[in-house]
Amino acid sequence: MSKTVLNVKTDKEVKREAVKVAGEIGIPLSTVVNAFLKEFVRERKITFFADSLTRPNIAAMLKKASADYRKGKNISSIFSSPQKISSFLKR
Repeated sequence: MSKTVLNVKTDKEVKREAVKVAGEIGIPLSTVVNAFLKEFVRERKITFFADSLTRPNIAAMLKKASADYRKGKNISSIFSSPQKISSFLKR
């Protein structure tokens, strides 16, 4: 298999941290990049992960709603028409 050079611009701090982490697990950064590229070609998709940026008050509301759902509390029926939704909400 022939090799080529890939020039990619990235933030200096990101590169420094990536080199550090790759070194900690004993592989060169080029191996990490090649693994990601091979996965991208094979899967034809990119998956991004991000920490939750939900505001604390929204997170609390979601947590309460999730707990209510698990308890079967505050759950409506499935509606077959907009009129039935309207009628349900007017009660």
